[in-house]
Formats: sequence, C-alpha cells, structure tokens
Amino acid sequence: MTGTSVAPRRSLLRHPTTAPSAVLAAGAAGALYLYNTDPHEPGHVLPQCPFRMLTGLLCPACGGTRMVYDLMHGHFVEAWLDNRALLLASPYALVLLGRWAWAGLHGRRWRPTLSPRAQLAVLAVALAWTVARNIA
Repeated sequence: MTGTSVAPRRSLLRHPTTAPSAVLAAGAAGALYLYNTDPHEPGHVLPQCPFRMLTGLLCPACGGTRMVYDLMHGHFVEAWLDNRALLLASPYALVLLGRWAWAGLHGRRWRPTLSPRAQLAVLAVALAWTVARNIA
C-alpha cells in the first residue's frame, strides 16, 4: 500500500470570486426583470418595503426600485425625484461592488470596514433623510 495523499479540493463556494459574482449575476437578473417591469404601474411582482407596509412611512431606500427603473430608461429627473439620497450614494456603492469583484478576480478577499464614526455618519444621514422625506 502506498502512502498517497490527496490534496484537499477547495470548494467553489469558498473561492473569493463566488460571492461578488453571485451578487453581480443576481443584480443583472433583477435589472433585466426590472427593465421590462414598470414599478410606477400596479400589477407587477416586485417586493414591497416592509417598513412602509408596517408604518406607512417612507424608509431611506423607498423609491429605490423606481429610481433604478428610471435610470435604466434615461429618466434622470424622475430618478432624482424617486430618491435623491440613494441616487447620490449609488456611485459609491457601485465602486465598492467593483472593488470587491476586482479583489475576488485576483484571488483575494476584500471586506471593507467602517469606523464607528463613519457608521454613525451613515446612520445620521439615513435618519435625517427619513425624517425629511416624511415631513415634506
């Protein structure tokens, strides 16, 4: 009997590209569905905001689906009116997604971190935006 050792196979699910690739694929599938489904019209199968269903108030992300639909169709003013804060934050979120995917493609894991001060700033902006849009 020979002493052969088998190198452990790395699970595809644990590879650094798997999570960002799955997020990009899900985003592309969602965008494809959304492109052909107008969220401004009733009768579609799109998720509803649980915060709004429970309270009747707009959360910081309410209008995000309509905003993305409007952006995909070149309606920039309508996208601005759907959710200004989310529209302004979108380029930053896309840069983070791109950075995550880039690291994964190069075999590295990337986990961004926010300092407690930055976390507090994000929370404060979200809370201020929620209050402002529900008062107006």
